Amino acid sequence: MLTPQSEAELAEIVAGADAPLRIIGGGTRPIGTPKAGEVLSTAGLSGISLYEPGALTIVAKAGTPVAEIEAALAEEGQMLAFEPMDHRQLLGTSGTPTIGGVVAGNISGPRRVSSVGACRDSLLGVRFVDGMGRILKNGGRVMKNVTGYDLNKLMCGSWGTLGVLSEVALKVLPRPAATATLTLSDVSPDRAVPAMAAALGTPFEVNGAFYGPYGESAGVMHIRVEGALTSVKYRAAELAKCLAPYGEAKVETDAEACRELWAGIRDMTYLADKPVILRSSIKPSDAPGFVGELQSAQHYFDWGGGLIWSAAEAAPEEGARALVTAMHQAMARTGGHSTLLKAPEVLRQGLPTFQPSKPAVAAIEAGLRQKFDPKSLFNPGLMGQAA
Repeated sequence: MLTPQSEAELAEIVAGADAPLRIIGGGTRPIGTPKAGEVLSTAGLSGISLYEPGALTIVAKAGTPVAEIEAALAEEGQMLAFEPMDHRQLLGTSGTPTIGGVVAGNISGPRRVSSVGACRDSLLGVRFVDGMGRILKNGGRVMKNVTGYDLNKLMCGSWGTLGVLSEVALKVLPRPAATATLTLSDVSPDRAVPAMAAALGTPFEVNGAFYGPYGESAGVMHIRVEGALTSVKYRAAELAKCLAPYGEAKVETDAEACRELWAGIRDMTYLADKPVILRSSIKPSDAPGFVGELQSAQHYFDWGGGLIWSAAEAAPEEGARALVTAMHQAMARTGGHSTLLKAPEVLRQGLPTFQPSKPAVAAIEAGLRQKFDPKSLFNPGLMGQAA
């Protein structure tokens, strides 16, 4: 394994490479089939480079553990507002999640449905090494400092196929003083998305909307609000009135209970024992019809129905292939996107990890890869390029 200890060393390794490299951070999100070539780990690039609580900005090297960053932020009453998911329990992996891995995968939690947005919306700047071994940077270390081409958003979610991240700058936010979770039981599947849409459509700043499992019987819906204590109490009470047509809401205000509940939703621990798992993004209004066609799978909705977690219930091989095929067909019709997160290795060899792109989009992606990684060094075969 190659583990450079500096950005310069990383650039030297890439510049001298003549065979594919498998890029990893903490090794906690091994999606797709194992890539050919030597492993290149960013774990040696670790440490917080700059933290300015007053400017709501933190800069860290790509291999810095997420836990280290969250601990530093917690001391100042701040947080990564997009609450990055920890995949270890779901995927059955070990290792240490790194901030570079979070950015590379655009890993975003339940607050994605709110004004906070995704990881890429908090990303202020990046430094990375391209396929020619050049050190590039984009954006800055403070807000309102992004000029020129916005490579931040291009690198965020590219899963290490365009460059190797060496440093990231992120916007942070204050931790909320209080949290309330409204729980509605026995919500029928046909009313789940309308109920979440009703909550999200209020002026009460909902930042979490989850439902599951989706199936023939009724499921449970969770709605979250955060902020100052008096504000949270008022908004939760008003939300309960708004949601009355969908059922009686139980309001939980204990901070630890709320934290545990939403950590489970964030990390999708509900499906940890399932061998085949897909994650799909879709227009919320299309979600019920989409999963209604897939009765052989178990589904959970996050982001008000915009994110669907699905697990095959049938035998692994039969269930995986049928579910992936059905997902891709449905997504092609609706304009959504599906990712195969977990499957036995023998099945992953023959199944695409990401939703196949439309021809016009695939051509753009190929052009970008040619510009940033002309030697096809980085994670070949992961996102459409030939292995």
